Amino acid sequence: MGISLGLVGLGQFGSGFAELFKNHPLVDRFALCDREPDRVAKFAGREDFKDKLKASDCYNSLDDILESDLDALAIITQPWLHAPQCVAAMEAGKHVYSAVPIISIPHGDEILDWCNRIIETCRKTGKHYMLGETTYYRPQAQYCRRRAAASDFGDFVYGEGEYLHPFDLPSCDLRDVQKARLSSRSGKEWLAFSKKYQGVRSGPMHYPTHSTSGPMTVMKAHAVKVVAWPYYNRTDDAYFSNGSPSNETALFYMSNGATMRILEHRELGHPGREMFRVYGTEGSFEHDRWCDKTGSTELTVDEMRDKLPEEVTRAFSGQGKDFYGGHGGSHAYLVHEFVDAIASGRTPAINAWEAARYMAAGVVAHKSALKNGEILPVPDWGDAPA
Repeated sequence: MGISLGLVGLGQFGSGFAELFKNHPLVDRFALCDREPDRVAKFAGREDFKDKLKASDCYNSLDDILESDLDALAIITQPWLHAPQCVAAMEAGKHVYSAVPIISIPHGDEILDWCNRIIETCRKTGKHYMLGETTYYRPQAQYCRRRAAASDFGDFVYGEGEYLHPFDLPSCDLRDVQKARLSSRSGKEWLAFSKKYQGVRSGPMHYPTHSTSGPMTVMKAHAVKVVAWPYYNRTDDAYFSNGSPSNETALFYMSNGATMRILEHRELGHPGREMFRVYGTEGSFEHDRWCDKTGSTELTVDEMRDKLPEEVTRAFSGQGKDFYGGHGGSHAYLVHEFVDAIASGRTPAINAWEAARYMAAGVVAHKSALKNGEILPVPDWGDAPA
């Protein structure tokens, strides 16, 4: 039995998911919502969307789509809106998929409060929440989870993750990203709302999930305590406002007794990298290689990647051979995991409890960095209900 699903947010990132969600064989009915009517009209006018998308399921406000009888919503809006919109969706009786991060605001305690509120809303409503964390479904993470399930790592010793994204990277200049976000109606509203955070120092560890999720999902462990240090911009670049760190480096003690190092760097001479490595007593993974005491084996993407169900592959392949999408080909897996979980009545892999662990690790690391390396405990909400 299939589900009905609405996609909220058809900007540059959200529109890239429209075909995947619409084409999934377990989505029987599809809806679209965006505050900009022309974005909705672009898809509503396409012949290949008319089998699942009706005119009555085209919306221009979140309030209106919340009143619908849809089973689920995928929310890919501006990052400061994610958490409150997801809570509103669950309270309206809908399962919810959220783009990363859980929320993007300068105040760490407020981020943790939203993590708690999302979990409590899941408990209260019985609705599922899934975070669309791309690293979870990179081929490397899929491969390492299979090896971990077979106990090939032995006992985990150490893991590290990194998101190296210079703010002035030519292929994705963060100034341009910020400018595009602030030019929208929601962006203008954020400019007014964000005045309450004047003087609050944020940092790259407030968006840690691309780096924390890799080692954590492979080891099935969460952060217990952290020590972190900052690097501050020395050129007075306006991008780093309020004296916020441009780079943050953290070392964590994990619940399984291993250690984990995380880099969230936005100012460095580097072409950019989003990757992780994991080391155990019997085997290790680094740089697309499986390593053990006999040597190392280089792996291809196809060798590392899990296989999607045949019917899903057929449905997606009409988009071309690159239907897997961006961020290491993770997009197709994210869509399938959410849709299949909701249709099957099971808890999604990247549920609220798992997502909060990825996020809280970075939030507390930032607190430690601002305290110049004070060791701090990381809160945890436990495992998702079975």
